Amino acid sequence: MSWWAVDVRAAPGDRERIAAWLVGESGNTVEERPDGLLVGFALTEPEARALETRLHALFAAEVRVWLRPLESIDWTTRWREGLGPRQLGRLTLVPSWIAPPADSEVVLTLDPESAFGSGEHGSTRATLTLLERLLRPGQSVVDLGSGSGILAIAAAKLGAGHAFGIEIDSEAIPVAVRNAERNDVTGRVEFLEGDAAKLAPLCAPADLILSNILRGPNIALLPVIRAALAPDGIAIFSGMQRTETELFRPELERSGLKSFDEAIDDGWWAVAARRS
Repeated sequence: MSWWAVDVRAAPGDRERIAAWLVGESGNTVEERPDGLLVGFALTEPEARALETRLHALFAAEVRVWLRPLESIDWTTRWREGLGPRQLGRLTLVPSWIAPPADSEVVLTLDPESAFGSGEHGSTRATLTLLERLLRPGQSVVDLGSGSGILAIAAAKLGAGHAFGIEIDSEAIPVAVRNAERNDVTGRVEFLEGDAAKLAPLCAPADLILSNILRGPNIALLPVIRAALAPDGIAIFSGMQRTETELFRPELERSGLKSFDEAIDDGWWAVAARRS
């Protein structure tokens, strides 16, 4: 089984509408290339062909569609490629095999291994931008879908009193623990394995909740997140592209949360919200 790309060529005025439809229909992100090509993704060839059929049925002559299988990549051996120091405000993200720049203020040393979260993805960087902007010293932080532990560890390095990372993937937990040890924050960061909907309430009340996952899971978790926030707490949502902003904002408001800040990095959107 391998992923399939769904390449869509559309007029500039139609791209945002079609990209939003692709995201909602497939549950996956959509990439917009510099030349205007939209690239959606499907897990299997039948799913890709179903998307192609619906695109032609709904948008008719407005689109041209091509399907192509994607190369299967073994991320257990490819995860190190192209990684280097990255500066985000006061925070410098550094792979463990590279020395940090001499002028680094706050260093986060990371080996993502096969877990998500290297700092090279726009959604992670957008979340970190808001985290650094909004975190106050001593606050409690809960990171939903912690992966490599990058966000929970960054919170601790930036001054959080305590951070919980919740992750359903059992293989990611040891990676996150090792990263916490590398950064000398094991006393202030704790990783929990399981369902975020069940575990987040056990970490309440939280001053800051991070949810860098897809739009669908973000929406499903809105009631849980709102209930787990401290009265003046803040939730940061990411894992969504800029084309999804108008799909997520109404859901946010219906849940009793109101956005007040945002960050965009490489087309990926993060939004901060508090109780209405």
